[in-house]
Amino acid sequence: MLKAILFDLDGTLTNTDPLHYQTWAHVLESYQIPINSNFYKAHISGKTNAEIVQDLFPQLSPEEGLKLANLKEANFRELAINLEPLAGLNDFLSWVKNQSFKTGLVTNAPRENTDLMLNVLNLSDYFDAVILSDEIGIGKPNPAPYQYCLDQLNILAEDAIAFEDSPSGIRSAIAAGIKTIGVASTHDSKSLNDLGVTFVVEDFKSSLLWEYLSGDFTD
Repeated sequence: MLKAILFDLDGTLTNTDPLHYQTWAHVLESYQIPINSNFYKAHISGKTNAEIVQDLFPQLSPEEGLKLANLKEANFRELAINLEPLAGLNDFLSWVKNQSFKTGLVTNAPRENTDLMLNVLNLSDYFDAVILSDEIGIGKPNPAPYQYCLDQLNILAEDAIAFEDSPSGIRSAIAAGIKTIGVASTHDSKSLNDLGVTFVVEDFKSSLLWEYLSGDFTD
């Protein structure tokens, strides 16, 4: 029986990828590292800052890596004040609350970004549980963030569904035993389907999504 709806943040509630791409491109330019969409998807999308810095700058000390990541995120937050919710999100979230489902947010984003984006989207008080990979010490694609969220909500994996846009997030939710719906805002539908999602939607206005939620799974 469906009891909870869980969400990723970046790329799922709002399409932040253009801003992340822009700010990473700016930071990496000073290191003579050009990026394109393939580079971004391979080395940045869905990863924690610690993973990105370790991958791209193994020579940096932890302190230097943190300084670089903080610079990038400060640049991101300057641009994020004009973010818009993904199409259909607000209506969907209202429906979720009307069903009395529990809600969880599971993200690799740092705390300052999370708080800012939720404030911009008017969702600061919406979620029953907000799980940040940085704060539990392990990030997606490990299933731990989603398992921690299930524990916080006191529900079983089979009683939840998750919405995710990135391969790392999908792997995390599925590994936690949660039925996962792919959101094709940052990656193509085929690549998400190949990861084992239940199905893929472009946004929260999808007729397929509403048909699915009105079916037997919610009974």
